[in-house]
Amino acid sequence: MDLQDQLKNLFPEHVEADASEEKISKEKSIWLQDDPIICKYEKRKGKPITILEGYTGAIEDFKKLAKELKQKLSVGGSFKDDKIIIQGDYRDKIMQILKDKGFNVKRVGG
Repeated sequence: MDLQDQLKNLFPEHVEADASEEKISKEKSIWLQDDPIICKYEKRKGKPITILEGYTGAIEDFKKLAKELKQKLSVGGSFKDDKIIIQGDYRDKIMQILKDKGFNVKRVGG
């Protein structure tokens, strides 16, 4: 008897939620804009960073996007002054992720 069966025995009236529907609703909650998000590369203190700026939606949506990008790329970063700062040069990967989500992205520099 695995864990799922044990839980069903303990809580027979519980109805399992479909995880894919919740995931879709979370993804669509981020506001898409017409103007492109600017993706640029800089070096600070000799280390490469990728900066995303130009999002005109809610700050909370931009923070969610920053968290998701950091998790997908498995890198560190931060959200400051309406900019997402990702450690490392991940412009190509970030631009592909954002395009898959439906954003218009413009590459600046290099």
